[in-house]
Amino acid sequence: MAALPMNDKNKLYFGDNLRILREYVPDASVDLIYLDPPLNSSAIYNVLFKEKSGEESAAQITAFEDTWQWSQEAEAEYREIVGRGPRKRAD
Repeated sequence: MAALPMNDKNKLYFGDNLRILREYVPDASVDLIYLDPPLNSSAIYNVLFKEKSGEESAAQITAFEDTWQWSQEAEAEYREIVGRGPRKRAD
């Protein structure tokens, strides 16, 4: 997933926050990160389509799954943040 340049200052990134911040954003340069998902709803959200006539279609695709689980990857990220990050962040 990559950045979409909006102009010289603003960019829209799609992907995991931590990976995007590490790969694309210089330290101490973020003013705002906005997230607005329904957090931990344990739901699967689909995009529904309509037919040309406007009638509901049986077609749909998964937009995203809001089912977070504690995984080995989550454990590794947690340990890195607590162990290597600034003390204030770890606290």
